[in-house]
Amino acid sequence: MDSVSIGETEGGKIGHRIYLPASFIGGPRDMKHRYIDAMALVQKYGKPDLFLTMTCNTMWKEIQENLKYKEQAQDRPDLVSRVFRAKLKMLKSEITKKQIFGPVIACVYVIEFQK
Repeated sequence: MDSVSIGETEGGKIGHRIYLPASFIGGPRDMKHRYIDAMALVQKYGKPDLFLTMTCNTMWKEIQENLKYKEQAQDRPDLVSRVFRAKLKMLKSEITKKQIFGPVIACVYVIEFQK
């Protein structure tokens, strides 16, 4: 029965609680599992030696060159994400494969989106 049509006002009586599985990316259980995995690396290898912050610049030429006339970067989140991901992949390669900061024993990274 529809809770609105019967005038139900108490949230506890409406519907059923839904638990998102850990396989739901970005859900509370997934985030908890990721945190536990990262802390396991800290427990095994010790505290991190390097902490980097990489930000996306919407004025990067790879983004600006692919915008159509009168289009802005905010109109193309797909393009901005694709360019950022490519640059992140390149940075990770420099750090892990080319070892520009020295040998890498473990690596963890987080991507945050902001408006």
